[in-house]
Amino acid sequence: MVARIETGKSIRGVLVYNENKVKAAEAKLLMACGFPRDAATLSFRNKLERFELLTRQNERTRTNAMHIFLSFSVYDKLDEDRLKLIALEYMERIGFGNQPFIVYQHVDTANPHIHIASVNIEDGGQRIETHNIGRVQSEQARKEIERLYDLVRAQDQQRDTAYLLQSGRLQNIVREVVGTYKFTSLPELNAVLRQFDIAAYRGEEGSKMYEKGGLVYLKLGLDGERVGLPIKASSIYSSPTLKNLQKKYEVNEAARKPYSQRLKHQLDKALSSGGREAMESLLQNQGIQVLLRSNEQGQVYGVTFIDNGTRVIFNGSDLGKNYSAKAFMERLPDGWPGIGTGEVSAKAGPGTLFTDDKMDPMENGQETAYPGPKKPVIMIVTDTPNHRVKEENAGETAQKKKRRLQVE
Repeated sequence: MVARIETGKSIRGVLVYNENKVKAAEAKLLMACGFPRDAATLSFRNKLERFELLTRQNERTRTNAMHIFLSFSVYDKLDEDRLKLIALEYMERIGFGNQPFIVYQHVDTANPHIHIASVNIEDGGQRIETHNIGRVQSEQARKEIERLYDLVRAQDQQRDTAYLLQSGRLQNIVREVVGTYKFTSLPELNAVLRQFDIAAYRGEEGSKMYEKGGLVYLKLGLDGERVGLPIKASSIYSSPTLKNLQKKYEVNEAARKPYSQRLKHQLDKALSSGGREAMESLLQNQGIQVLLRSNEQGQVYGVTFIDNGTRVIFNGSDLGKNYSAKAFMERLPDGWPGIGTGEVSAKAGPGTLFTDDKMDPMENGQETAYPGPKKPVIMIVTDTPNHRVKEENAGETAQKKKRRLQVE
């Protein structure tokens, strides 16, 4: 766990920052302690007045706002209840257990983290000493909470700071993707792995490998062809076998839900940005990739959205009607080659790129939040004999079911 404390002169500014994140679907109000009403019923004015009731009692202390950040590893097992307990424990241990404070859970980065807003003026006007609070109280509290809740230590958390994975050996990439992305099916996992030119393969349907639930991971060439020797799932250290992947589906289904609003918000913002370049820039800066799925005749039949910022993946239908393939394409800015009518060129091969050549997020010295593999914002994934993409029925009614991507 990484803890950081910032002090300032405006508790209003701290609240406005976090409340704007909530409005943008990038955060949620987790809890409010020391308030006379339930957190869900508190207005912005209620929150601000509670803090100002204290700060007015000591107007000599101008630096009275506290903005605390607690960041966790993607490997930590955290839910809302656990985050609340950690927040309570931390505030108690740094001497703010009796102060009113508000906790926000942010979902705008891959690493789980919370923001805590409070003031250092007690009821009666006494100022809580905050000199060296970070090096003394906070550091001790962090270490004790890491042990108490079995959290990844701050010094071991550096590997989790990047939004996306750097290039590396196939096994390392598979382990990292399976361990951190919230996929709910094998096709969804494959959509993420495709960003790294890797695929999880069950074997031909009807084969002995397929019937026995086998799984291998293999490298893909630029044209989607399988290259090199496959690696058995059971031989990879974390054992990402089909059986173990299936155990994650239901858990990931629930875990990814809080992030759907952020993804929709970012898509809406990009689609309404006014042009192709602005849309690409907004999506790239947020680490969002769009896969348009087409058949060999060039007909686009589905869309998948990968949010590498928060490491979630959704099919368009999972987000709602406005994000289906047809609706998404109708909302695209003018000038996208072959997109808009529902068809693309029949000559388009697997991974056809619909973007400028500027695929490096570090180009021109402009750092973005997407320091991952050099992949375009929007790709068309086309069926080929060696890397075929099909749709199968699976969901809403017996006649019309949810469409799922299956890599055969």
